Amino acid sequence: MAAAGDNIAISVEKLSKNFRIPHEKHSTLKATVLNVFRKKSYSELEALRDLDFQVRKGEFFGIIGRNGCGKSTLLKIIAGIYMPSSGKVRVNGRISPFLELGVGFNPELTARENIYLNGAILGLSRKEIDSKFDEIIHFAELEEFVDMKVQNFSSGMHVRLAFSVAIRAHSEILLIDEVLAVGDANFQEKCIREFSRFKEEKRTILFVTHGMDMVEKFCDRVLLIDKGRKVELGNPKQVSLEYSRLNALEKERREGEDVGAADGSERKIEITSVESLDEHRKPQKIFQSGDDIILRIGYRARTAVEKPVFGIAFYNDVGVCVAGPNTRTSGMVIDSVEGEGSIELRVRKNPFNEGSYYTTVVIFDWEILNPLDHIDKANSFKVVTEEKNYGGMIKLDAAWENRPAEDAP
Repeated sequence: MAAAGDNIAISVEKLSKNFRIPHEKHSTLKATVLNVFRKKSYSELEALRDLDFQVRKGEFFGIIGRNGCGKSTLLKIIAGIYMPSSGKVRVNGRISPFLELGVGFNPELTARENIYLNGAILGLSRKEIDSKFDEIIHFAELEEFVDMKVQNFSSGMHVRLAFSVAIRAHSEILLIDEVLAVGDANFQEKCIREFSRFKEEKRTILFVTHGMDMVEKFCDRVLLIDKGRKVELGNPKQVSLEYSRLNALEKERREGEDVGAADGSERKIEITSVESLDEHRKPQKIFQSGDDIILRIGYRARTAVEKPVFGIAFYNDVGVCVAGPNTRTSGMVIDSVEGEGSIELRVRKNPFNEGSYYTTVVIFDWEILNPLDHIDKANSFKVVTEEKNYGGMIKLDAAWENRPAEDAP
């Protein structure tokens, strides 16, 4: 690949990538020999189309998009693993790729042997690996497994070892693909500390992730890809909001198909829609922390349903349940419903901190033992706030008070 300009680490021009997928696959040698002269047919998969962007030196550059949009393919082309179908990629600097679990590892070798092998591939001398060996093992938390074959490692052990080696290479540019998708909370915290160090060192990072909190915290700019094409490139908050909007539209489309395809003839009552509304009851997907949020549940009861209980569970983007109110525990008794209708939950001055949230909606019987209908991830919305240093998932309605010792009770 040709070098980019002095201030540009990576330049991508009119980049496209197509894959040819054969319609027939032969799993035996006999089938392959018998069909050797038979004309093969293929279908074309367009993974990337006409991408144009540049990454500046020292920039923490995010790449986001839904699964299958072409993010990983893009990183592999930049790393030189794939060749583009058309267009150009220019790189100015040595690359250290962290793209897939255990790429470059030999499963028959031990962790110790793979550190030396992978380190050599990334440009480290044996003396340098010797000096960094204990540090690599300690970061990966593999002190007890250093002489175990990598083929016996769990996925979390794989990713810890691979990341620990990759970040110690003499590379100006790091390509990181979903490093936080595998690994426990302790390892994720260590990765976050490393990301902070990368920013301080002004290293060039290309970071693929689905975590919008990470994008907004670390990235200088973000590229949003959808179906292989560039949708937006710019400010992390603005681009992540657009990503949330695309996700919400896709969920609504799929949910509409599911509702249309579902056979609800056996259910007495079914959920027909779930919407998030602002205080004026207008559809809304983005709220300020402290705004009222209204969740409207549409339902259809084929026969009279006595004392139904409606519940909504709120989850953050990593699947932690933040709250789970229902009509019964809130003191509301619905004697009976029949036909079509809706019920609303108003969250007054919502306490959610900045982030993405989704809701699961359920209709129970009065005893809250049997679900009459439910929709997982029925709706999603995003909360934004100007207060960047407020930790946790919710904002408490609380006040600080300074009480000198002489005033204490």
